[in-house]
Amino acid sequence: MEFADLNISYSAIAPEIITSLTGVAIMLIDAFSKQGARRTNALVAIIGFGLTLAALAGLWTGTWTPFGGDYFSGMVVVDHMRLIFSFIIVIVGILAVLLAGQFLKDEELPAGEFFSLVMFASAGMLMMASAGDLVMVFLGLETTSIATYILAGYRKYDVRANESSLKYFLLGSFATAFLLYGIALVYGATGTTNIVGIQKAIASGAINYPPLLLIGAAMMLVGFGFKIASAPFHLWTPDVYEGAPTLVTAFMATGPKAAVFAAFLRVFAVGFSSPTTGVGETLQETWVSVLAVIAVLTMTIGNVVALTQKNIKRMLAYSSIAHAGYALVGFVTGDFGPVAFYLLAYAVMNIGAFAVIQMLARPGDRKTEISDYAGVGFETPLLSFSLAIFLLSLAGIPPTGGFIAKFFVFRSAWESTPGLRWLVIVAVINSIISIYYYLYPIIVMFFRPLPAGFSKPKVGAGVTAVLVLTLAGVFFLGLMPDRVLGALNQGRGAARVAIQEAFR
Repeated sequence: MEFADLNISYSAIAPEIITSLTGVAIMLIDAFSKQGARRTNALVAIIGFGLTLAALAGLWTGTWTPFGGDYFSGMVVVDHMRLIFSFIIVIVGILAVLLAGQFLKDEELPAGEFFSLVMFASAGMLMMASAGDLVMVFLGLETTSIATYILAGYRKYDVRANESSLKYFLLGSFATAFLLYGIALVYGATGTTNIVGIQKAIASGAINYPPLLLIGAAMMLVGFGFKIASAPFHLWTPDVYEGAPTLVTAFMATGPKAAVFAAFLRVFAVGFSSPTTGVGETLQETWVSVLAVIAVLTMTIGNVVALTQKNIKRMLAYSSIAHAGYALVGFVTGDFGPVAFYLLAYAVMNIGAFAVIQMLARPGDRKTEISDYAGVGFETPLLSFSLAIFLLSLAGIPPTGGFIAKFFVFRSAWESTPGLRWLVIVAVINSIISIYYYLYPIIVMFFRPLPAGFSKPKVGAGVTAVLVLTLAGVFFLGLMPDRVLGALNQGRGAARVAIQEAFR
């Protein structure tokens, strides 16, 4: 292959380069500075994410490199889906950095390693969003996973955090093995790891051994299912979310999930989507049907088990499982727009909720039982009213972003895939069930007596900024979603059409 045929463009991977170099720069600053350098490291991280946003904007307008192309022999893709999910990932990273200042100060933990890990994890997420090849998906997934394994146990003196990190590592490695073996089988069946190449091989019928392709797709579905915490691959989620530091839980529940959904969509809704007959049609109908069943299980298990939780972090862990099920409702349409909007709204309201919990739980996450928040409603109005709004948004109450996100996903599935309308009905019922456990903490905060000895937590500037930004985001997405929806309406591929036709 000629060097020119590789279509090398470093502008196409500028976001990944910037985040990686920022992580390295933070490590160097930490090594050559006095103890801490917390504010300097946080500032460098914010600047790095700002430059990453600028790079993404340059790719969106096509001023840095031609838009809509494949680069590095198809390993990297520049399209609307990649850029929209990348924007979500960077937003999550910025919010995590703003929250980290007070977390690291209160816990007396080293700042340099934490910010570096956040940058490296974000670089891996951006790689997944930009992946046009299964090898790139695997590299991005491993980069993200290794960083988040460490972050989960970052509070080294806490046995719960150590247990959380170990469980996440062991089960995550097991799931990654499924994904990697599935990639190997798909390569054996199609002769390529390029996602568009796989689609072309399926469409032309150039499959070496059709059962190999079906088994490989099934194993990849298990790997992706673990990473997004869908049932029945969700069992790690409650323990890991409860044991990890609250800030890390917020980061893990949003950024990596958005990145994995981006890769998941590209592999299945593009690579494994074909309008032709034969193995392609069988594979497409099979994975859509299986994902519909998984979505039902995920929503139902997440919501029903959340009803019984007394620990607010475990409750939000099962809530996260349920929200993965709602996102899968949009996934089965093959259209990234509803999924991206849903994950954006979910990221904003979920990080906001965990920001409040981080403050109310105190250092070491000592107070995470729902009963610990009795009577704090009017004692800490900024925190309590903010948490109430985030919980109502997670429940899908108008006029919040959570309501519009659910409406957009459910409407898209109802209109585009009539054969799967039963799935929308199940999703609506589950959404109604969830209202109970979202309202319970609100009742406890505002209608239960305040225990003796309560002291107000000191809310720092970073946490205040995050609460302001996330509250504004919740209402902006709920009241004025048109601008975001307009961007999401661009760049939709043929996969959506093929899936719609299959289930009319």
